[in-house]
Amino acid sequence: MTVRVLLADDDALLRAGVAVVLGTAEGIEVVGEAADGLQAVALCRSLGPDVVVMDVRMPGIDGIEATRRIVAAGFPTRVLVLTTFHHDEYVWGALQAGASGFLLKRASPERLIDAIHTLASGDALIDPAVTRELVGQFVTRSSAGRTESPESRRLAQLTGREREVLKLVAEGYSNAEIADLLTIAESTIKTHVKRILAKIDARDRAQAVVVAYRGGLM
Repeated sequence: MTVRVLLADDDALLRAGVAVVLGTAEGIEVVGEAADGLQAVALCRSLGPDVVVMDVRMPGIDGIEATRRIVAAGFPTRVLVLTTFHHDEYVWGALQAGASGFLLKRASPERLIDAIHTLASGDALIDPAVTRELVGQFVTRSSAGRTESPESRRLAQLTGREREVLKLVAEGYSNAEIADLLTIAESTIKTHVKRILAKIDARDRAQAVVVAYRGGLM
């Protein structure tokens, strides 16, 4: 299946570069380009891409607000936030808005291509460096002082093993890495993750990370 991709970035040169990279990738087709957040939302409505590669800082509305509108509208498009801003609260804002992936622009072309296929398959991806360095810092700060939250009640449904797996997911580990750490089969980890998402009512791994931090698991 060909993954239909929309590029959203106000830097025309960068868009062109990414389009060239994706144009050489098997199974990916760039179906449109947006120069700002409003145009990205409009093109998601008219083109229905599978994945939008979204910059954060753009004129009009930024990538976070554009992501929020795309998710709220119920479009089938999944959002991969691609940005250079890894020392900022953009990560948390993007996750709250409903992004399914977050990748730094310094990532290799192969990493970007893999991330697009990952999101298109229904999974989520967050750069481990971003997860470990930033998400914990900002979500813990925003959750400070709360003794109980809706997220903590959702986490209470998990078994001890499921909480252990979710904690590793929230730290940025892949299923294969978690399987190695816990010395169990990767297929078992996949089953655990599927059950965790159902129990905490999370759309994907990215949303599960938000629940884990806001619920005080980390």
